[in-house]
Amino acid sequence: MPTIKELLRTGRREELWQMCCGFLDLNIEQFMSIQRRLLLEQIELLNQSNLGKKIMGGLVPQDVNEFRKRVPLTTYKDYCPELSEKQEDQLPGKPLYWQHSSGRSSEYPFKWESTKWVPLTKEFVHESGKIGAAIAILASCKKKGDVSAMKEGLKFIYAVAPRPYVSGTYAYVASDEIGGISLPSLEAAQQMEFEERLSSSFKLALSEGFDFYFGLTLALVAIGEKLNQQMGNVNIASLVSHPKALFRVAGALLKSKLAGRNLMPKDLWNIKGIMGSGSDVEIFRDTIKKTWGRDTLDVYASTESGLVAMQAWDFSSMTFTPSLNFLEFIPESEYRRNKEDSSYIPRVLLLDEVKPGEKYELVVTNFHGSPLVRYRTGDVIKITSLSNENLNIQLPQMVFEGRVDHTIDIGGFIRLTEKIIWQAVSRSEVPYVDWAARKEYQGKDAILHIFIELKGVAKIPEEDIAQNIYRELQKMDDGLPYGNVQHVLGSEPIKITLLPRGAFERYLNLRRSLGADLAHLKPPHINPTDKDLAILMPEETVETAAPISTPVGITSGK
Repeated sequence: MPTIKELLRTGRREELWQMCCGFLDLNIEQFMSIQRRLLLEQIELLNQSNLGKKIMGGLVPQDVNEFRKRVPLTTYKDYCPELSEKQEDQLPGKPLYWQHSSGRSSEYPFKWESTKWVPLTKEFVHESGKIGAAIAILASCKKKGDVSAMKEGLKFIYAVAPRPYVSGTYAYVASDEIGGISLPSLEAAQQMEFEERLSSSFKLALSEGFDFYFGLTLALVAIGEKLNQQMGNVNIASLVSHPKALFRVAGALLKSKLAGRNLMPKDLWNIKGIMGSGSDVEIFRDTIKKTWGRDTLDVYASTESGLVAMQAWDFSSMTFTPSLNFLEFIPESEYRRNKEDSSYIPRVLLLDEVKPGEKYELVVTNFHGSPLVRYRTGDVIKITSLSNENLNIQLPQMVFEGRVDHTIDIGGFIRLTEKIIWQAVSRSEVPYVDWAARKEYQGKDAILHIFIELKGVAKIPEEDIAQNIYRELQKMDDGLPYGNVQHVLGSEPIKITLLPRGAFERYLNLRRSLGADLAHLKPPHINPTDKDLAILMPEETVETAAPISTPVGITSGK
């Protein structure tokens, strides 16, 4: 079978689309057939490994039904010490890469802010390369079959965490499998701090240009703002020694002048695709499209599962990929019951059993010799529909809702995720640097307490900010009953505390000075601890809040 690079080199466009994006033509029966076939192959590999035998309790499943009925759901602690100590001889497949994400002290038998190590086999990485190419194609195409933006040597901005974080791993996959060129080089980027990587990337891009951006959408917004501020007073003479950059900047300034507005990134670069992942994609989608000239393709991925789902060229809901993981889904009601009673075994569904409008915790079993089996990801997704009629995609569509433990429950019927609160804060038009929120009590009344740092010299009373955010929450759809909180609970539902200027920058600098890795530089948006708030408000006394209830990561009380 030809490689992606060979197809690009020889211009075999139809084959490239079919290899990478052919899953979009599957119906649900075909999708499930692929899932079952790959799961049976994975079961054979698990049966031959000590870790597989341990996880399956010595069971040798004969078919998919027996596997789902008798193999228990797992969490990361079930894979310790094999994964935490990188015991490769215990695994069902030989790792090509080890990648990690952050863990929790109460979950795993190693240090606080521990590392969850997850191996990827060569076969898993190779299949991930096809899906990575699909993401680039879908971010840049205008219609089905359009791969005109794809070629060898595509340049991408290195705007992600370095290896062994999952995003850094996939930068290497893009280079190895697709032939992408990183700005700066992968080797150089590995040695740089995040801000230095971004700065170096865009300095190179002024001369070299670039084709794709994959990374934090919030960083892309910040880059756009910074470029606007810096380039508005650019000294053209300083670029004489860099003729390519000089030509690019001069042309961009002319474009913005003719348009009668300030310079924007889209004046400097005509990029082929923007790809992002996380709750902030929808928050900043309009801003990025306005300033960069392209829509952002939303991608759902994680350390444990790899690339799970992505939007297509209409930039609406995401479609699952069939070839990296066996997908299962725990309904919201089942997760909540299990949360209340740990002895209860939740009911788990397959993709052909999910219902539109419902939310589920995702469960994955890795394919291609990677080790996780019926693994509870802790991620909540919502099924938006059973197909994308606009593009004739006959597979269930999804959006990412958030983490099951990143939820604020108020009154037992209102459950606020990071995404919902972030949307309300952004739509309130309050100029902010960043925010954090948690559930607290005033007497017997539960409230949403939001800590926010205002941007620049903005001065807005806390009461006005609270009303603005409350008003935006009342407008939310999705059955959110937030507008009834004040009536039901008999209390003001939102409290705002303004943080001092530079609070989040101070937090970041302190965490960096203590040697924290990229995943722990910023405080969590949802349920920050008293220690987090003490850093953000060093002169304030942070009272210990009542215990926070965090059931399932959903937004509706249905």
